[in-house]
Amino acid sequence: MQQQSENTEKKHKRRIHYSGTHPKSYQEKYKEHQPEKYADTISKVISKGSTPAGMHISICVKEILDFLQIQPGQKGLDATLGYGGHTLEMLKCLNGQGHIYALDVDPIESAKTKKRLEEKGYGSEILTIKLENFANIDKVAEEAGKFDFILADLGVSSMQIDNPERGFTYKAEGPLDLRMNPEKGISAAERLKDISQEELMGMLIENSDEPYAEEISEEIVTRLRRGEKIETTTRLHQVIEEALEFLPASERKEAVKKSSARTFQALRIDVNNEFEVLYEFLNKLPDVLAPGGRVAILTFHSGEDRLVKKSFKQFKKEHLYSEIAEEVIRPSKEECIRNSRAKSTKMRWAIRSDI
Repeated sequence: MQQQSENTEKKHKRRIHYSGTHPKSYQEKYKEHQPEKYADTISKVISKGSTPAGMHISICVKEILDFLQIQPGQKGLDATLGYGGHTLEMLKCLNGQGHIYALDVDPIESAKTKKRLEEKGYGSEILTIKLENFANIDKVAEEAGKFDFILADLGVSSMQIDNPERGFTYKAEGPLDLRMNPEKGISAAERLKDISQEELMGMLIENSDEPYAEEISEEIVTRLRRGEKIETTTRLHQVIEEALEFLPASERKEAVKKSSARTFQALRIDVNNEFEVLYEFLNKLPDVLAPGGRVAILTFHSGEDRLVKKSFKQFKKEHLYSEIAEEVIRPSKEECIRNSRAKSTKMRWAIRSDI
């Protein structure tokens, strides 16, 4: 009897297979989660302009490398490691000489990326990965010294967006979390519990320029005050849908889609203190760049871009930067076709003065 029980426990657990011709859920896309094993599947997904589940396609790689002009022997910083695509390309430029430091607050994804890069031959002798918020670049510079080049990609990684367990999108059922580091701070669901309508409306306007901020904030707060729970991604999406019922039917579907995306963005920015973190990072940048050092920053919405533009202009005025991008650099039309998530990207750059 005991032997039978042991055999039952050791029984092989089958992988979840999808029914029909295409995988529907994040869990069913097991081929996309194993790019090294299913290269053909990955190529097909990318060729259709989509991002494979569990992966992230780096944006503006050519534009970034053209500007940074990385040379062997230099020291660099990837302030936002993510999937490691940009880091990998920058490491290649070093040609085995120099060092890159890379930061990320996500303990789940950074561990995967570290393993992935080690398997490609980039270990601790040339790459140091730290579980650190990029607002703390001054602490990193105390250990590493000043940097010849710095990159900050402010977008949310596709791995986080696509995984419903992280709660970054309304398109799949999941907990309303939205934290970059799920081990710290409070979730978006917790944040909403005690928020006032005025504060939520201000958040939606400031963080995502939401045109229906008043209607959405009123609907959310009214329901919460009645004792209703808004703890999942799909429930928040439903509440937004109900808040916009006054719109003409012909406009409603598209409006709900866009307002949901903006509301999730606003909440994500809030629970991760993204503007405060970016402001701190920008203020510390000149002090951690070596003379002539270069920094490139990718932004994905107007609030971020305004902060970067303002900071670069101010520090150029103070002669801390010798040159800054006068106009934003955008991904090529071809890249946007290959990767739809590139469409909202803006790149700005600055060069540290020699003084």
